[in-house]
Amino acid sequence: MTVPTCAWPLISVECIRQMIGPDRWLGVSTHNPEQLREAALTPADYLAIGPVFATSSKHKPDPVVGLEGVWRARQLTRKPLVAIGGITRANAASVMEAGADSVAVISDLLRDPRKSAEEFFRILR
Repeated sequence: MTVPTCAWPLISVECIRQMIGPDRWLGVSTHNPEQLREAALTPADYLAIGPVFATSSKHKPDPVVGLEGVWRARQLTRKPLVAIGGITRANAASVMEAGADSVAVISDLLRDPRKSAEEFFRILR
């Protein structure tokens, strides 16, 4: 049996699950198919994939995975899939159509948070 790694800076998903218990949601961020396959085997509740598009919210973002990356990620797991990176009102529907269960948004909410959130809810219904 493998003992979970519980030392900073590389704390395993299994160790985090032990620390937070079974009732809290735990997600793992991934940036390519290999990472996603590995994360799918963990006790994470959901997996994030991205950046889907170019993003300005990170200084050194990982390479863009595009809609094809979201589609591939959907083929690799049945866990809920959250797309992140460059998601806007203009492209959110296409991200969902590619297989994401939800989207994470930063920049597109900053200018007018209330109006943006309302439009996102309308678009993603």
